[in-house]
Amino acid sequence: MKQGTGTALVTGANRGLGLETCRQLGRLGWRVWLTAPDSDEGQRACETLRSEGLDVHFEPLDVASLESLAALAGRLEQQGVRLSALINNAGIAMEGFNAHVAEYTVAVNFLGPLRVTERLLPLVEEHGRVVMVSSSLSELKDYPPAFQRRFDPPPPKEQLKALVRAFVEDVRAGVHEEKGWPTSAYRVSKLSLNALTRQLAEELKPRNLLVNAVCPGWVRTEMGGKHAARSVERGADILVWAATLPPRGPTGGFFRNRRPVPW
Repeated sequence: MKQGTGTALVTGANRGLGLETCRQLGRLGWRVWLTAPDSDEGQRACETLRSEGLDVHFEPLDVASLESLAALAGRLEQQGVRLSALINNAGIAMEGFNAHVAEYTVAVNFLGPLRVTERLLPLVEEHGRVVMVSSSLSELKDYPPAFQRRFDPPPPKEQLKALVRAFVEDVRAGVHEEKGWPTSAYRVSKLSLNALTRQLAEELKPRNLLVNAVCPGWVRTEMGGKHAARSVERGADILVWAATLPPRGPTGGFFRNRRPVPW
């Protein structure tokens, strides 16, 4: 894809990696839709980028809300928006661990990208890109073989959703450890997101869509903290790279520093 010919939508883009991804795509000449759940924060972020001369537009979106997603899709469809890249960047890492943390974390980090992708797929052009922002904590090699088999090979979407619901219910019942789950909703949400990436990559091959997961590393954002090793500019590079892959680029992969890493 040539620079300057793309249109991208980035979720969770009012700050951090999402905001910098919008900036870098805008500097490449892309038209960017910046989305965020808080309208005031999102609009301020958009105005900042527009003051830099970038073609950026704001739309409110809470990825955990079906109503918010439906409203966004309706507005984009009414405007005739077509997307070259959909970047599922929105994510959370909550403190503590209980059923509420587990449920809300998977709602944002796993169900959010799943629902956003499914709802906006009709707007994604052939040869488009779908980017899932994951984490090194989701590498399956770090888990026992019996646990790995839950996600590899990746189950169909409905089975994957049922697996995630089972995790939440096991946490609620206080039996997640004996069922083999890690005591980390963030890890489970990103493991599930990686499995979804691989499943969608196969499903969408007939449309020539490239679907990949990326790990930006430990980045100095609100989530990563001020002591993180990597700048937000360097962290966003992998998101932009995956969003601008050439037509014959990889699909169904997991990448860090523009290189494939084990699932």
